Amino acid sequence: MPALGPSLAPSVSKPKAAGLFWLSVLLPWLVACDPAPAPVVSIEQAPYYQDPALLDRAWRLPVAHFYRDRFEYQINSAFCGPATAINLFHSLDIPGRTQENLFDHAPWRYWKTRLLGLNLDELAEIVQDDAGLEITVLRDLTLETFRAHLRQSNNPAYRYLINFNRQPLFGVKIGHHSPIGGYLTERDLVFVLDVLERYQPFLAPSQRLYEAMDTVDRETGKKRGLLLVRKIGDAASGDP
Repeated sequence: MPALGPSLAPSVSKPKAAGLFWLSVLLPWLVACDPAPAPVVSIEQAPYYQDPALLDRAWRLPVAHFYRDRFEYQINSAFCGPATAINLFHSLDIPGRTQENLFDHAPWRYWKTRLLGLNLDELAEIVQDDAGLEITVLRDLTLETFRAHLRQSNNPAYRYLINFNRQPLFGVKIGHHSPIGGYLTERDLVFVLDVLERYQPFLAPSQRLYEAMDTVDRETGKKRGLLLVRKIGDAASGDP
């Protein structure tokens, strides 16, 4: 996979005062203490997690191969949302977008994203505003409905982006965004195109991933979820 790009060098001016303002607003939130989560056995210890043969099959799924040649990792610790958006654009052959210039039309979002990341609704807005795509925010899904969308994730007319908490998967409590590359239905394994190089793309059982997605984002008080994306005007069938 391609090496990471250079350090973040935004193309728009971002005054220090704006960064200090956001820091003063968000710092109390960032340091707030939560109850200690229950320990989990990380899926990194499971044989399917990054099994080479299964990964090879996963990369050949109908949607995953659109991501493979231009897949890139997030350029800093907070940019999982921007990296997810850029990989989506690459997979749809939408040119001209980078993690550095994604905020050119909304520079105020840069500081919020740099300090705190994007929530699911903000990622939907950025993807829609920047590329004119049709976006559906999916929350409060049942496991059955989630699996129906996973089966749909193998349809090249669609793209799915997922917002989840790593805690139920890895025991590390932090929210994250990544594209879904597809679903190995017979193995009930979801191909998560993790945009953090520390993890890299991996396979997870649908129920474990559902539990990671079906968590509350404390910033919004809403459940995490999926973004269903397609190009406006595309004919697609088989909606879940």
